[in-house]
Amino acid sequence: MQKNNADGNKTVMMSEVDQMYGTKGMASFTHYPDKSYIEIKGQLYNRTNLPQTFLWWANPAVAVNDYTQSVFPPDVNAVFDHGKRDVSKFPIATGTYYKHDYSAGVDISRYKNLPVPTSYMVYHSDYNFVGGDDYQKQAGILHIADHHVSPDKKQWTWGCGDFGKAWDRNLTDEDGPYIGLMTGMFTDNQPDFTWLAPYEEKTFTQYFMPYKKVGYVTDANKDIIVSMTTESDNIKLCIYASSRYENAKIVLKNSNDILLEQVVTISPTDIFENEIITEISVIFVCT
Repeated sequence: MQKNNADGNKTVMMSEVDQMYGTKGMASFTHYPDKSYIEIKGQLYNRTNLPQTFLWWANPAVAVNDYTQSVFPPDVNAVFDHGKRDVSKFPIATGTYYKHDYSAGVDISRYKNLPVPTSYMVYHSDYNFVGGDDYQKQAGILHIADHHVSPDKKQWTWGCGDFGKAWDRNLTDEDGPYIGLMTGMFTDNQPDFTWLAPYEEKTFTQYFMPYKKVGYVTDANKDIIVSMTTESDNIKLCIYASSRYENAKIVLKNSNDILLEQVVTISPTDIFENEIITEISVIFVCT
């Protein structure tokens, strides 16, 4: 069902009832005329007098090449296989994972370094985002959701080897290889299920949005995506906004001094970029 809302946004709604267990799942997809993101609202309802389980994962396919990598939050230092059967350091793997030897120290966030079919799900993160970036095109995609509701962040690939390329040919037309950028609700791994008590309802909201120029994201919400990197005494700051913000005040400071204070317009097409030469310990504020 499509709904034209009074404020100009459009919503597509869909629902399904599990014919075996009676659980009902509903989702609404809303696009706002002045926002670059898609908003997804989910609603899960147990229509029975017995406890029931469910598993909700969003799984967009993201095109990949030798210049793409997974964008996991900065506090992610380990990833799990399905069912937590195996574990690897992240992003630099130093052991055997999916029966492949990474003992030389390999960046497994990069698609070109994954020759075999591989899944990895974060061990833990206190951030609300996950995504993928193409640093040649300077463009990427992010998923945004409350990490208390959506704790799991995952990537799946068929791998860049001959086996994976054969599956790419089978499953796509002319789009080439892809990864599954997967996000779980009310679960931290696959195939862990979540319970619904009799007549219980669970709801959630998640966002998918494109971005550009930011590169490897260091923090994000549905309104602002930020990258801040340091090299020697240089601080590089880049800010993308999902809608237009005029008179946005950018403040960068360390414990004692304000290093940058600037009023700018930021939007999906007005990307803020600046480089500051100063001390490395800083605090970033955007108002």
